This record gives sequence, C-alpha cells and structure tokens, in this order.
Amino acid sequence: MGEIITTDLPERRIFLCLAHMSGKEAEYIDNAFKTNWVTPLGPNVDGFENDLALFLGNNKKVAALSSGTAALHLGLLLLGVKAGDEVLCQSFTFCASANPVLYIGANPVFIDSEDDSWNMSPILLEQAIQNRIEVTGRKPKAIIVVHLYGMPAKMQEIMEISEKYDIPVLEDAAEALGSTYAGCECGTLGTLGVLSFNGNKMITTSGGGALVVSTDELKQKALFYATQARENYPYYQHEEIGYNYRLSNISAGIGRGQMTILNDHIAHHRHIHSLYQSLLHGIGGITLKSNYDSIINSNYWLSCILIDESITGVSYENLRLKLDEKNIETRPLWKPMHLQPVYKNCPDYTDGTAERLFNSGLCLPSGPCVTDNDVEFIVNQIKQILNCL
Repeated sequence: MGEIITTDLPERRIFLCLAHMSGKEAEYIDNAFKTNWVTPLGPNVDGFENDLALFLGNNKKVAALSSGTAALHLGLLLLGVKAGDEVLCQSFTFCASANPVLYIGANPVFIDSEDDSWNMSPILLEQAIQNRIEVTGRKPKAIIVVHLYGMPAKMQEIMEISEKYDIPVLEDAAEALGSTYAGCECGTLGTLGVLSFNGNKMITTSGGGALVVSTDELKQKALFYATQARENYPYYQHEEIGYNYRLSNISAGIGRGQMTILNDHIAHHRHIHSLYQSLLHGIGGITLKSNYDSIINSNYWLSCILIDESITGVSYENLRLKLDEKNIETRPLWKPMHLQPVYKNCPDYTDGTAERLFNSGLCLPSGPCVTDNDVEFIVNQIKQILNCL
C-alpha cells in the first residue's frame, strides 16, 4: 500500500472510508490519453473486466458499468423482470438496492433482516414468497439480497429457497468485494452478482460498478443493453430500449490500478476491525458486528457497533454528535427501506429487526487511510464520552 500521510489527530478529520490510490492508476490513465482511448470501451475496460473475473474466480464473466445501480438495473432486465412484477428486496440497505425495481415499473416487496448477519432473513423470505403467491396468484420475479457492510448473507439458505420456488437471486455485493462465503467470493453466489466502485468502496473507479454473470452470452446481452441496445446493422437500429451504462476507458484505468492493491485494502479493513475488537472489548453496552459463522469472512468494509442505551446511558445519535465534535466521522446504519416515505405503500414482511438495528447502530471509520493511531483515538473518545455524559 502506498504511503499515507497523517497529521496530529485533533487537526484532521477522520473519515469513514476515503479512496486510496496505489500510484499505478496514472499509468493506465496516461496510456488511455496517449492512445486516444477515452470512450466507454478500450483496453483498460477489457483489462479491468479480466482482472475482476480473475479475482472472483468460479468461471464468472464481468461487465464493467457506470455504477452499481446500473448493474442492478441491467441485472433485473436480464432476469426478465417487467413492469407489474414483484421483486423481493432486502429492507435494511441503501436505496440503490431497491430503486432499480421502480425504474422497470416493477414493485418492491421488502423483507426484514435477521440478527446473525443483519441481512435478509431466510425465514421471512420464504413466508413472503408463500404469501405473495396466495395474495397475487403468481410468484415474485426475483430476489435482491445484500451483503450489508461487507457481511455475507446466509446464501446457502437463500439459494435453497431460490431453487425451491424457481426465483432467481440478484446478489448485491456492492459493499462486499473481497468477502467470502464458504470459500467463494461474494458476488459469485447468486444467479447474477453486482459490484460497486464508488469512491468509498473497497476499490474505486471514481464511480462505476459491474455485473457478474455466468456466461459470455449473458455478458454480451448486458453490454447490449448498456450501449443503447444498438442492433448489428451498419446504421443505428434499435429494437429494444437501451441505456448509456458502459464504464469509460479512463475510469477503468483507475480500476486497473486499484486492483493492484485490492488485497492490501481487504487486509487493512480486516486489521482495523481486529483493532476495534481488541480495544472495544469490555466496554459495556457496545457490541462490534463481527463474523457470525466460521464459513464466512467479511471484508469489514465498515466496522459497525450497536449501542445499548439502557447500559451506556448514551444513544447512538448522542455518540455520533459527540464524536463529530472530535472530528471523527461516523454514520447511522441504513434506514430500512420499508420505513422510507418513498416506499410507504409497498408490502413488507418485517419483525422489527432492521428498525431496531437502525435505532442503535453506528458505522466507524474503517478505510485504508484510517491508521492504528486513529482507531486508538476513536475508541478512547468513545470511552470518555460514555464516562462523561
């Protein structure tokens, strides 16, 4: 990992997860300019897709796109989701996991999380499928499961339900590049997978994402939709609606440089989590989210804590504000989608788990620019706040 310059802790803000460059990105970008490959195709795009496919393994193919949201949208199209269909979505997540359902004119149905993983509850998922069939007379068209904050969902149970009811799974691994489940990379476990390279993710292309598929045919279909669905004619002919979703060769050059330090980033996030685990140990009312099973290994994109106000006497919001005064950025956990005003009329199958987590959790600084000294400073501030308030 390249050198990270730090200053005295009180004089600099400690951010959640800043992008970190390897130093090699400029070489790929410079080559793109020198060869005039600045369009949404070129050797960096091909190289980045190949680098990702090699990292993911499992014979997967990768289509590099303009964002993770675009990848979710195209994934739903490839799964045959159409206007009026229902899509089962994890409620406890960022809005981009659900918004593409509405782009198509389909209807999201929200499923609550379970305590172990914080991700989609397999029990509630099956109950929702059975009830939607009973209520509507037809099956939901797809399932969108998310690996929240890098923590793998219970994919074996979810895929068994997928196979039982013949409903494909779109696996949102936007936060989980480098996380594994039973030895397999997240993003390769569902019918289709989605990655994100936003500026705060495990690697960045300054924006961007990817759709992970199992065959060259599916990849070509994704690229067809991503390039305005142009048919194979010498002139521009369009028989389907397409989108401008391809990743540029410049952005892909950043991605190629980032791939050279991806493993370093993953190791650093896990190291930061282990420091939090050690330093937070024994603080009453503070629980650090950690791997819930020996078969999973989170990348710990963001290390997250739950605050039990009945023990600490401090709410998660009070703690957030006090840490902010110390120039430490923290963030509440995602507000569940079934509680969002824009989705207030959507069906949901919930038991209060996501709402409880939202009302008691914070994300802590975890990125590649967070140092060991930063973590020690953060935990010391938490200890002082809990003792002083």
